[in-house]
Amino acid sequence: MTSLPACPQCQSPYTYEEGSLLVCPECTHEWSADDSQEPAAKVYRDAVGNLLQDGDTVTVIKDLKVKGSSLVVKVGTKVKNIRLVEGDHDIDCKIEGIGAMGLKTEFVKKVG
Repeated sequence: MTSLPACPQCQSPYTYEEGSLLVCPECTHEWSADDSQEPAAKVYRDAVGNLLQDGDTVTVIKDLKVKGSSLVVKVGTKVKNIRLVEGDHDIDCKIEGIGAMGLKTEFVKKVG
């Protein structure tokens, strides 16, 4: 009997086969048996296709309204030392005069 791989989502060792899929009974995650164990790292690109990394400096390419406030992040605002994260907004950052904020990569351009 071959041992099945642990669940890639919750690391549960109790996976089982169901047809061509592997299933985790603890978190109900399903995946193909031929999928690689390590998911590919997400690649973050700015509005023009430049590769983004943690610590980069970007500029905003469109006026962005700050939700729940009357503030606006203006075109050309420089944002230093970005941090890339998973989720709806790809960038966590601090903007002078506004504070901590989440941005989408489609509204920024890498500086340099």
